Amino acid sequence: MTEFLSLGELLIDFTPAGKTAAGIPIFEQNPGGAPANVAVQAARLGVQAGFLGKVGDDMFGHFLKGVLDREGVDTANLFFSKEASTSLAFVQLSETGDRDFSFYRDPGADTQITFDEVDKDALEQAKVLCFGSLLLTAEPGRSAVPALVRYARANGVLTAYDPNWRAPLWKEKGAGIAAMQSLLPLADVVKASDEELGMLTGCTDIEAGAKALLELGVQAAVVTRGPKGCALCLSDGVFELPTYDTKVVDTTGSGDSFFGAFLAELIRLGKPVGQISAEEFCEAADFANAAGSVCATKKGAIPALPTREEIERCRRETPKLLI
Repeated sequence: MTEFLSLGELLIDFTPAGKTAAGIPIFEQNPGGAPANVAVQAARLGVQAGFLGKVGDDMFGHFLKGVLDREGVDTANLFFSKEASTSLAFVQLSETGDRDFSFYRDPGADTQITFDEVDKDALEQAKVLCFGSLLLTAEPGRSAVPALVRYARANGVLTAYDPNWRAPLWKEKGAGIAAMQSLLPLADVVKASDEELGMLTGCTDIEAGAKALLELGVQAAVVTRGPKGCALCLSDGVFELPTYDTKVVDTTGSGDSFFGAFLAELIRLGKPVGQISAEEFCEAADFANAAGSVCATKKGAIPALPTREEIERCRRETPKLLI
């Protein structure tokens, strides 16, 4: 049984890989897409993970399927489009490892998934369905995502939402924010950055934003804050956890590593979200902080996702970053 399913985009991240002798930038082909990254991170931590999505019937799409297959992620619900190409993203890194994206996706094959083609038995048998907002940029993905999430939720599956704001993919910012907000009532767990929290709730204050999310029915939210760690928002209150002081090379995939590790730990607990204590949530968030910190020490997304051994070594040997 596949206990963890991730729904959304699977694409190619072209990341900087130096320059030619003539000074021309070189880009390296890496597998990426936040939901796919989350699925691979969960699989590397021993969770039976699967991916729901669509890629182009092209060299990039078949490469991406091969990557997921090698990582042990079930691809029974990964489909190939003959009408649209696999989405591409070119990533530029700043001196501090932060990213800027240029996308080639109009529309990408990822947005062409439909409700009817997904195996509903797989949804019914899962424990967690992780999803994002980027398939809402075009039909039929715009309709398929909420329909699939509602179906999973109706069958007792925990729903976990990462809005994953990418401004270049939305023709109009207000429409993109509204689309992200529309999925909140379908989520049991939410991961958002500081910026995304403000977009989702209109609140820049974490406690006020957390309250707004909980009032929508979200049971637990984690706000990732880069070098400041994360804030865990529960009905018990807001808990701030520092992250680990690793050497940052590339932050691509770090948030996905965080979320995959966090959800893997919730699955490992084997309890409904409502029965997980604040202490257990904090332990899972600390584990996730370490995962994201280790991921940031390497280039790329999927290639950089850590193993449990690497995460636990970080927790044992790396000091916390106190800001």
